[in-house]
Amino acid sequence: MAGEPKLSHTAAMILQAVNAGTIYGFSVMETTGLPSGTVYPAMRRLERDDLIHGHWEAQSIADAEQRPPRKYYKLTRLGKATLEASRKRYPLLAKLIPSEAGEPVA
Repeated sequence: MAGEPKLSHTAAMILQAVNAGTIYGFSVMETTGLPSGTVYPAMRRLERDDLIHGHWEAQSIADAEQRPPRKYYKLTRLGKATLEASRKRYPLLAKLIPSEAGEPVA
């Protein structure tokens, strides 16, 4: 894709973490080691740019686990293509955060 956004290393790490199965904000922080002040604004930008899609879990699930509701994320088709391009730009990305079950991004 000619119009693929070029991501910062931080944004690429977040996409890689979501692709690897890290699907809500706090778990992205734990996986990447990035602080909340970096992760949450970056995830909002990634969602705005249609690279990830988020949805809130049901309040009843959060209530049953006695915690606030989580917003779960997954990569969009554009997000997967952008992550693949980012892996070429940042070759150590997949080594830092391996994909779930070694799956290639597709």
